[in-house]
Amino acid sequence: MKTSTLRNAISIALLIAGLGTGQWAMAQDATTDTTAQGRAPVTKASAKTQPKKSTDKSAAPTATNLQTVTVTGTRIRGGTTPSPVITIGSEQIQQEGFSDLGEMIRSVPQNFSGGQNPGVAAVSGGPVSNQNITGGSGLNLRGLGPDATLTLLNGRRMSYGGYAQAVDISTIPVDAVERIEIVPDGASAIYGSDAVGGVANVILKPDFDGVTVGARYGGATDGGLTTREYTATAGTTWATGGFIAAGEKTSNDPIYSDQRDYAQLMYRPSTLWQGNDLRSGLFSLHQLLGDVVQLHLDALDSDRNIHTAIAYPRVYYPNSIKTKTTLLAPSVEVWLPGDWTLTFSGAVGKEKSSVSKPTVNRASEAITANAELYRNKSLTYEIGAEGSLFTLPGGEARLATGAGYRYNNYLDLLSGDRIYAVGDERSRFAYAELNLPLVGLEQGIGGIERLELTGAIRTEDGDYGRVTTPKLGVIYSPSADLSLKASWGKSFKAPTLFQRYMSQNAIYYPAATFGGTDYPTDATVLGLTGGNPDLHPEQARTWSASLAFHPEVLPQLETELTWFDIDYTQRVVQPIANVDVLGNPIYAGFVDYDPTEAAKAAALSNANFYNYVGSPYDASKVVAIIDGRYTNASRQRIKGIDLSGAYRFDLGTGRLTVRGSASWLNSTQALTAAQSSYDLAGTLFNPARLNSRIGAVWQQGGFTASLFGNYKTGVINTLDDKKSASCTTFDATLRYATGARDDAWSNLALELSAQNLLDRAPPLYTPISPTYTPYDSTNYSAAGTLREPLRIQALVGERA
Repeated sequence: MKTSTLRNAISIALLIAGLGTGQWAMAQDATTDTTAQGRAPVTKASAKTQPKKSTDKSAAPTATNLQTVTVTGTRIRGGTTPSPVITIGSEQIQQEGFSDLGEMIRSVPQNFSGGQNPGVAAVSGGPVSNQNITGGSGLNLRGLGPDATLTLLNGRRMSYGGYAQAVDISTIPVDAVERIEIVPDGASAIYGSDAVGGVANVILKPDFDGVTVGARYGGATDGGLTTREYTATAGTTWATGGFIAAGEKTSNDPIYSDQRDYAQLMYRPSTLWQGNDLRSGLFSLHQLLGDVVQLHLDALDSDRNIHTAIAYPRVYYPNSIKTKTTLLAPSVEVWLPGDWTLTFSGAVGKEKSSVSKPTVNRASEAITANAELYRNKSLTYEIGAEGSLFTLPGGEARLATGAGYRYNNYLDLLSGDRIYAVGDERSRFAYAELNLPLVGLEQGIGGIERLELTGAIRTEDGDYGRVTTPKLGVIYSPSADLSLKASWGKSFKAPTLFQRYMSQNAIYYPAATFGGTDYPTDATVLGLTGGNPDLHPEQARTWSASLAFHPEVLPQLETELTWFDIDYTQRVVQPIANVDVLGNPIYAGFVDYDPTEAAKAAALSNANFYNYVGSPYDASKVVAIIDGRYTNASRQRIKGIDLSGAYRFDLGTGRLTVRGSASWLNSTQALTAAQSSYDLAGTLFNPARLNSRIGAVWQQGGFTASLFGNYKTGVINTLDDKKSASCTTFDATLRYATGARDDAWSNLALELSAQNLLDRAPPLYTPISPTYTPYDSTNYSAAGTLREPLRIQALVGERA
């Protein structure tokens, strides 16, 4: 690496920790298991068994004995989901050099980096959600959209952000995270709306002892993205509870187009990566109240400022966006006789994004002020019960059931407090989940070591309609070497409040504008755009099957192969995709060719009227009404294969772990029922067909080294049918921890890391305008060799 490159890329972090174990002890533990998909550092026994509650009234209660095992994808304590699960623990996050959860989720092959993520610049095509309004990082499993993946914090819903209902996962301080579990399968039967692509649950460390503070500095080799980070994490435990508090302040400079050779033709000033300033804080508490009641409280608060610039030939827009997010999620668990648990929980969240987007005239340098405000509010509360029903040959049959209420509110204000969209939704829900272990290992049945059946059903009754989503699953192990899981279910997503309540427009056009050739020259049409309050939920049928191979003779080896299929219907779209509408059978369902006077009057009522005819409105000359408002029309089919694996070599005093994951995706879409399907996956601004991340981690004593390669196939520009090149990048991390010593070097760690080590530029294409990036920013990054290669970590004090 060149000296200048190293200088630009170097970052330094200093962390000082006080008394206790905390994160440091977890990082030093080399005895934990990691599964085929890089799963959490949790022992297999703890993942399969439920801790027993203490019945000794004379003994001092301990919080650890009463904590339940959290398994994302099921509400059954200690249960198993029939869907595949990707679990990434704090040790893996540290090994691979991720500084925040946003970086981590963008490395997961099943996740699409489009939607709302840093580095997503203005795009000329693809889903409308491919606009980074908040500067945050949103999950987008299978590329179905950030609003079709549910994100949870300790099992609780977080507030939506922006207008696309993305959830910013990067506001959660990474030092407080124990693991993140991702279920890339439909989960509405368990969690309700949004869980079509799947669900991700960020699980915080329940027992953290110590104090850490830190600082980091770094940048990208080709300029821009200079990053500064300051963190602090503190926690403690006592006999009946514990808490963790974490805060961070992170900022980075933008990357401008003139800092990259391949973007020199873009209008200036344009940002390829947003400037960012984030301040976030988190608090999590658990406390026993007596012997049978436990209180949990999670709170999150963040403020983020971002800067973006979008340029056109005559004007440019230097946007500044301030986003504030809060979450408060209390819950109470009550342990009842007969191994039952009663849970009362709630969550209230709020997000507000204030956008300053002045228009700057290039010729006169005149500035026209403009602003917009997005605000989301959410409220959820529910009561649930879980416990044992009866005993089956394979174990206890268990039931989880409950009911609750959800409320969401959305407001979109333009300059001058003009309402662009405002509305809310309310829904009530009830659910039940059953686990039936029919056969267990103790029975000694040949060819059936384990057989479990699972079932769940949930009904939501909202002002958008009633939806019932069932899910059935089977878990089967013919021997200790193989496990088979399969599931079938239904999922749904309620229409976003932006789609329902965006202001409606009635636009007066000449008929010729929309291809009307058989009409009088003065014939006109009314074009309708905007929201549609009558939208109903998008619905999907999901199938998945997973085969895991974990041979007893090779306990270090774990592999898993997953097949999935999603039939996603009634997707909400704006159906009019071009101006060739009149007489086109594709759009026949959206055109009223003989509108009545009442229909014309209804189109104009409660709508903003715009006249592009050049003469006053004349209802007698309107020959058609074209309805281009949001509507339930589109159908998508998403299917593919995931493959993951890990193998651990014990070589003398060291350990080498090879792990990786790959996802092949085939997705198509028909915009209307009359239209033929066309490809989504493998095309511009949609997920690449093949995504993978494969690498190795070497551990010996206090030394850890990792190298991972990331591969994405090219994408096709559908305007000229040209396919871009594929993209391969490498990430590397070196870490050395001194451990406990009797001198000043005690508990000191040095870390060197780099992303995109070989400075691979993104594959290019020719955009329709120099306003847009010459590469697909939803799939590939302009960052270049990236930041944080040097980190120093220290812990001071004696461990508890």
